[in-house]
Amino acid sequence: MFSLNDVDPEISRALEREKKRQKETINLIASENYASSAVLEAQGSFLTNKYAEGYPGRRYYGGCENMDTIETLAVERAKDIFHAGHANVQPHSGAQANMAAYYTLLSYGDTVMGMTLAHGGHLTHGAGVSFSGKSYNFIHYGVNRETERIDYAGMEKLAKEHQPKLIVAGASSYPRIIDFERIRYIADLVGAKVMVDIAHIAGMVSVGLHPSPVPYADIVTSTTHKTLRGPRGGFVLCRKEYAAALDSAVFPMMQGGPLMHAIAGKAVAFHEAVQPAFTEYQKRVLDNAQTLAAELKHSGLRLVSGGTDNHLVLVDLTSTGVTGLEAEEALGRVNIVVNRNSIPFELRSARITSGIRLGTPAVSSRGFGKEEMKFIADTIVKVISNHGNADFEERARQDVLKVCSRFPVPGIDI
Repeated sequence: MFSLNDVDPEISRALEREKKRQKETINLIASENYASSAVLEAQGSFLTNKYAEGYPGRRYYGGCENMDTIETLAVERAKDIFHAGHANVQPHSGAQANMAAYYTLLSYGDTVMGMTLAHGGHLTHGAGVSFSGKSYNFIHYGVNRETERIDYAGMEKLAKEHQPKLIVAGASSYPRIIDFERIRYIADLVGAKVMVDIAHIAGMVSVGLHPSPVPYADIVTSTTHKTLRGPRGGFVLCRKEYAAALDSAVFPMMQGGPLMHAIAGKAVAFHEAVQPAFTEYQKRVLDNAQTLAAELKHSGLRLVSGGTDNHLVLVDLTSTGVTGLEAEEALGRVNIVVNRNSIPFELRSARITSGIRLGTPAVSSRGFGKEEMKFIADTIVKVISNHGNADFEERARQDVLKVCSRFPVPGIDI
């Protein structure tokens, strides 16, 4: 059997470079994580060879008996973890999970409320460049200017004014607990349904460290590759009354054959999520985020909303004179990977931004703890303070490499 290097040495070299990059960088991208060796084994398996259009027991191809076993396990595990009436694990991504939810609950042109991208919402929650913003009439709510927390009173006012058919909750850069019960109350005032996207917080929800939206939402969507530590992909939870409509929305309306290798990886991730170690991991994610936030704040950086209740920290760099883009690039040069991010009531473009978003899922998977968080915070502050100082950046990079060498990367080193 020929190895990848024998068949395609260019791709092989790219993979080796990426392995080295992952091992030698501190990953603070809030939407990234490291899947386990078991997840990678399942997703990288020969299951990629099999077409399995349809659902367990109702396939359009022969030879699907093992696919039925795998998908049924994934579905039942997802339902058990989140205490949901029904689950669909076929969506290829979080965006497609959201698309399926919209197809289940809406008709084209319906009025929907979602959190504005500018205040921490998600692209598929009605941004004009997304299919969601082009297909539906989205009205956006946001955060209160003073507290930088979701303005529920403003949401209620907008709902009464616009009478949406659906209210969408969830975010990509919102560091606080979301009050799903309050959103359900607002939706009921105007006869709207509720959809919640928990892509970022699914891991915390699964172990009870963030309130669950399942009791309040008609449909819940998520990815499996963020705090859940699974393969790249999406899934949807819903009440039993929506099960048939949701399944039809996924297949055949939205996509064809499911990625059975990815579904196997999802099943493994769901299995890992009910192990005691996973709860301890989620606690470490939260502890690390709060330590990072406290250290940055103590050093004089302003945090959006003043801190964090979850896995991410949003830093406002306005007072430093360094843009989000400049900070992202400077930190990248010292092997700390972050993403520039808009802050609420942003004055700069989305390509430049006034902030950076920091997340602790990936570093927590490597075993980083409070001392490493303090080191990271100190390094971030010093890199921003010494912006453009090449000598300092090289010294900082060497310090980062030393820290990384002490912590193996799941799925790569072990």
